[in-house]
Amino acid sequence: MNSSMPKALPIPTKQQREEKASRTSFLRAEFEQRGGTTVMTGKYQTAPIKIAKTFDYSGELAAIVMDASPGMLEGDTYRFDWRAGPGTSVYVTNQSYTKVHPCGDGSGAVMQQRFKVEDGALMQSMMEPIMLYRDADLMNDSEVQLGCGAVWMQAEVLSPGRLLRGESFLYRKLDNRLKVYHGDELVFYQRQLIEPGLQQLEAPGAWEGQTHFGTLYAFSDRINPGWLATAREVLDKPLQAAGEHPVLAGASLTSKHGLAVLAAGRTAWQLQKTLRAVWTALRQEQLQAPPLRVLQ
Repeated sequence: MNSSMPKALPIPTKQQREEKASRTSFLRAEFEQRGGTTVMTGKYQTAPIKIAKTFDYSGELAAIVMDASPGMLEGDTYRFDWRAGPGTSVYVTNQSYTKVHPCGDGSGAVMQQRFKVEDGALMQSMMEPIMLYRDADLMNDSEVQLGCGAVWMQAEVLSPGRLLRGESFLYRKLDNRLKVYHGDELVFYQRQLIEPGLQQLEAPGAWEGQTHFGTLYAFSDRINPGWLATAREVLDKPLQAAGEHPVLAGASLTSKHGLAVLAAGRTAWQLQKTLRAVWTALRQEQLQAPPLRVLQ
């Protein structure tokens, strides 16, 4: 037999053929710990989203997601499935903003993320901001399942539109949902529904004069009041230079197994700077993990 003959390509399954024909894009990744190092052991992705590259940081694995399209269009669905095996340490981010283009009166865009973080694993989702263009409509739905001793952390920043083009809260709708389970128990549920055309966002007690909103969530059965003290210590320090617009931020524990940091301001980068400072402090003081910065 001629060993140089090319191997036959595998025949796509029915599910893979259906996924390719739809407007749904998938990214599934599995991580395991081998020899004290986290490695990616499984991956399945369909255009236009994919893992562009992974980096090893002293046993911690960083993965960068790339969207090869101009952004999410009406009818697009992105589904992410992240599975962190026992004892793994994973950091995921993306190369640029998640851009949502104008949507007609029909269906909007949908982004679904599922995180399975098994016993003793650390999963961190630190994506670039979400930007909603004029008439954009996005359902952003995330679900987390935690094992014993597992930690899940996520930072998210919302931009009101392309401000240099005069877009500020001209999108149609953002439906932001988050569910967190510890084992089979639902420990947190959050829904943020923003419809600028129907709501008075500048009213007292709402967004008032702020344009950008950010959150940092941490969930684990390891969370205790010390996590809250660490977050508040960072937020009590001046993080803005003289002349910069102030960032309004606060932190609190959730009813069970969680820490929430909320921030509002006038620029995305200021909120990213604030949330990253809290995240770095939590890694160092509560997880004994060194600072992590991935160049994108």
